[in-house]
Amino acid sequence: MYTQNNQSTRSLKFVEALNEAVTQEMERDPNVFVMGLDVDDPKSILGSTSGMLQKFGSERIFTTPLSEDAMTGIAIGAAVAGMRPIHVHIRVDFLMLCMNQLVNIAAKSHYMFGGRVKVPLVVRSIIGKSWGQGAQHSQSLQSMFMHVPGLKVVMPSNAYDAKGCMLAAIRDNNPVIFLEHRLLYEVPSFVPEEQYVVEFGKARVCTTGSDLTIVGISLMQLECMRAHELLLEQGIQSEVIDPISLVPLDIETIIKSVKKTGRLLVVDNAWTNCGASAEIIARVAEALADQKQVQFKRIGFAPTSCPPTPNLEKVFYPDSAVVANTAFTMVHPGKTWEADASRFDRSKTNPFRGPF
Repeated sequence: MYTQNNQSTRSLKFVEALNEAVTQEMERDPNVFVMGLDVDDPKSILGSTSGMLQKFGSERIFTTPLSEDAMTGIAIGAAVAGMRPIHVHIRVDFLMLCMNQLVNIAAKSHYMFGGRVKVPLVVRSIIGKSWGQGAQHSQSLQSMFMHVPGLKVVMPSNAYDAKGCMLAAIRDNNPVIFLEHRLLYEVPSFVPEEQYVVEFGKARVCTTGSDLTIVGISLMQLECMRAHELLLEQGIQSEVIDPISLVPLDIETIIKSVKKTGRLLVVDNAWTNCGASAEIIARVAEALADQKQVQFKRIGFAPTSCPPTPNLEKVFYPDSAVVANTAFTMVHPGKTWEADASRFDRSKTNPFRGPF
């Protein structure tokens, strides 16, 4: 599915692609190092930092105290001094403890010092539900970072993009918030062994269609591709787009698609209120204000905290059936349809069970 400019038949899991990208860049550039809570633990952040301690030693991959604000300050200082740190936060929820450093220091230093200061910092963090961790460990907070000039926000949906985006993020001279959905970690994709870069700000049109445009963010891209298959059986041709990066956002590709289809459905793995889905729809609506009537719809979290129980999770988190049902009604107003998504193999995206 994601093999553009890629003749490789080698398959890697999302987490393996992340690991390979960082390892290759650490081999290429001695200024790259990894820091974060338990990055050198045997469990190696679900395997994403596996083997790095043995290969590069404790000076280039090391654990940090449970002090997110102070450690982020150290990472920013190292970046300003010419290093290229990768700061790993196990959960995006923990980034709330270092927002001053990220928003007021990392994002603004280049501007405040007239371009003389660069902050080549990658902040890795995991989003998404897992084994009932609920309200404080299952959030997706990308829209908070989208709001801040100076921060780039990247959310790859597959292993190919995970590697290419990570290489691009490490080489970027700006702070990059790199968000990884844990339910994508075990999903395989074709990934070349050689280094390559997936450029930020260029969305991918994954399927072509004329009935409606569907934009899927992070894990929801996988659900949108499944929904596309379900909709085909109902005679509906959907054009599925993966934005890959939210900042910079390739809104032109989405606008071009919506001009053709006249319908836009944005599916986010976060709350809809003031979220990425709202921003995408607003930009398209502004751009097409003088065009034909366009239908808009967004899918995401209800305005409540993330639930911890499986029964509530089934209602709270969107899946391919919800996407397909919503898209069907957009194309056929006044009609409903109950999609059957039971045939999809979810063995690679089963909820994580157990501690980090």
